[in-house]
Parts: sequence; structure tokens; C-alpha cells
Amino acid sequence: MNGQKSPAYLRNFVIHSPLAASFISLLATYLSFIIGPATRSPLVYVAEIIRTRDERTERTSTKAKKSPLREWFDSVLFAVVAATLIRWLFMEAFTIPTPSMENTLMVGDFLFVSKLHYGTRTTTTPLQVPLTHQKIWGTNIPSYSTAIQLPSYRLPGFTSVKNGDVVVFNVPPRYLNENIDYPVDLKTNYIKRCIGIPGDVLEVRQRQVFINGKPFPTPPRSEQRYFLKTTEVLDADFFRKYDMVNDYRDPSQPTENWKPLEQYNDSTKTNALVGYNINTTPDIVTKLKTFDWVKGIEPMAEEAGVANPMIYGAPTFKWNHDNFGPITLPKEGVTVPINKETIALYGPVIEKYENNKDVVLDSTSIKIGGQPISSYTFKQGYYFMMGDNRDNSLDSRFWGFVPADHIVGKAVFVWMSLDPNPDKWYNKIRWNRVFRTID
Repeated sequence: MNGQKSPAYLRNFVIHSPLAASFISLLATYLSFIIGPATRSPLVYVAEIIRTRDERTERTSTKAKKSPLREWFDSVLFAVVAATLIRWLFMEAFTIPTPSMENTLMVGDFLFVSKLHYGTRTTTTPLQVPLTHQKIWGTNIPSYSTAIQLPSYRLPGFTSVKNGDVVVFNVPPRYLNENIDYPVDLKTNYIKRCIGIPGDVLEVRQRQVFINGKPFPTPPRSEQRYFLKTTEVLDADFFRKYDMVNDYRDPSQPTENWKPLEQYNDSTKTNALVGYNINTTPDIVTKLKTFDWVKGIEPMAEEAGVANPMIYGAPTFKWNHDNFGPITLPKEGVTVPINKETIALYGPVIEKYENNKDVVLDSTSIKIGGQPISSYTFKQGYYFMMGDNRDNSLDSRFWGFVPADHIVGKAVFVWMSLDPNPDKWYNKIRWNRVFRTID
């Protein structure tokens, strides 16, 4: 061991499992690659201890056999430790609960998210129950303690977050975290598509996204809202054929992908069907236009200059979710002047996500530590996220930027998909979505 003596707690640690030895050796090799040969990870010591133990065992007499209860306990302990390490270092499983990424990701999709692509993020909250997030399973009991909070670092990754990546992140705003001030690594997980990266100039004009003045490609399976003009009476079975299904299981958050629209007829003194409000993809719109009873299909977009008070930057900027920006995304090391416009855009960032102490913010000035500032230099980069279901997504257009230290990982592929509202029981599994890569 190159003349270095291993710590006592490691010398006394013996793992009687070939699988454990293989896993620890593999993990030690990975960390040696990441950290560098000059730094000896404790896992390297563990791997060497295991190899020495195995050689010694071959030369010594057979030791007393463990009891079944002890073997069961050791197996469970190893499984928990291995799963926790894999979940933290390599890959984590997630499910899709909302339709904000349809039709790219569907409600009921089960997917794997890679931590290696952008680099594993070290935990800020070490005191938590393994394999939990926020709460202990099936209860409202917190699964963590904030008695110890550590600084967060990110290990080297294969790549960086790029425009168009489907990313899992900890959603920043407090109101989207049950109005609880969770530590960063325990905030609620969201999944969206990264539209803008630090330093980009982003704008949305009549639904079309522009990055640095150039049109940003619309995801091929993204959905938007249209008006289908027709007097033909259509039912749920018809819309299901075209992947438009309404979901009323949660009355507080119903999903309406199609809805009949009526208009009052003065001559008959009754309401008459004039068409349908539908949420679908451009490909489906093309197919529907082939029916002779379809009189037209038009996008249902908000007009430019019509302010939406729920949109980020209001009321200073008169934006809505179809017409937004231009806006420059904060980049580490970049300095901006402090004025009414920059406070509306970057004030919440400076106050909440830059680890500044004693920030006082109003519509015309910012004070840090009791001192007014005339400019500010950002300490980290920020991203702009949008759902592929552009008219049914609570994203950066509404609550702003995602700090770099909130990034969790890159969505890689769907390994299972269950339809929450199947027409028949045997259609519960969406076989055409199993093992589908995410792009």
C-alpha cells in the first residue's frame, strides 16, 4: 500500500461478499479516475483490504459460519449502501407525474437520469434517511435534518448542459416546494427542456423561441393548443386515437387535451357547437386537416404586448407565455448595472440564489449587507427551462431561472411506461414507449 497505513476504522471493516468486493473495487477505480492518482480515496483502502482478506482467507482455517439473521442483515445493509451510492454517483430513477413534457414524456413514464453527464453533485444535507427525498415513505415526517449543512461541489462530468437537453433539476421557487425552505438538494424535482444556457439572449415571438437571434428548433413531439373548427360531434374515443386524453383524476389539476367550444346562436336562442379546443402536436394537426368536415385549425396564441401578471418580469415587462423577452441569462462572472429593469429580471436571483447575506430588495434599489449597490457580478450561471407541452407547463416563463447548483442530471431513456387512463386493462403498458431514448 505504498508505505501508507490505512485508517483504523477501515482496517476493522471486513466485507464477506464477493459482490461487495467487486462493487467497491469498481467504485474505487472510478473515484481514482475522477480525483486523480495523487489522492488516495478511502475506497482504495477498502478495496486493498478486501483483496488482502481474500488471500489470507485461502491460507487460514474456515471461520465460524454466520447465522441466517446476520447474513440477512448484512445483505440488506449492503443493498442499501450500494443503492444509495449508485443513486448518488451514477443514475437515479424518476417518474413523470404531470403532462408538462408531453408528447416527449408522458404521464406514467419511468425513466433513468444520468448523474455522470453533468457531474455528480455532492450533497449539502448528509443527515437524511437513505433512498428518501423530503419525507419518509408514506408519511409527512421529514426524512432529513438540517443540523449539518455542507457546501456543494460538482465532480467532473462527461459534458455540460446544452440547449435542447432534457434536464432534471431542483425547482427553485419556495411556492413550488410546499412553501418550505428545503435545502437545495432536497427541493422538489422537476423535468423540463433546457432552452437557454448562461449568457444566451432568449426571446419567444408568437410561440417561436429564438436563441441569440436565431430560431430554436421546436421539439418534434412538442404540443401546443389549437382551435379545431367544425360542427361535427366528436367523442373521447375519437380523440384517444390521436393521443388526446382528458384526465380528471385530480380535480384540483385536471388535464384537458380536448374540449368542445360552443357559441350562442341568436336565431335559435341556443348554444351551438363551433369546434374544439385541442392540445396536440403539429403532426396530428396535419392528419386532422385531411378530414373534409374540418373547416380549419388555428393556433390559439396570445397577442404580443398583452401582459400576463403571472409571467416572470411582470409588471415591469408586458410579456405573456407566447411572447417573452428578449432576456439575457445570467452568466458566472458577468456584471450587470442595477436599475428598474435589471432588478425586475435579476433581483430575485441576487436575493435568493447567490448566497448573499442581508439582501434588501425593492423596485428601484438593492442593498447587500446594508450597502446599496450600483452593479452586480453573478457568482454562478443560470438556465432557462421550458416544457414541451408549451401551453400546459409551469416553467421558467413563470418563475425565472434555474441556478447551476440546482441541476440534478440528464434524462437518458424511458425504461417503462404505464398509461394512467387506459381504455382497456390490457393496454395499461405502453409497449411502444418501453426502452425509448429521450431526445
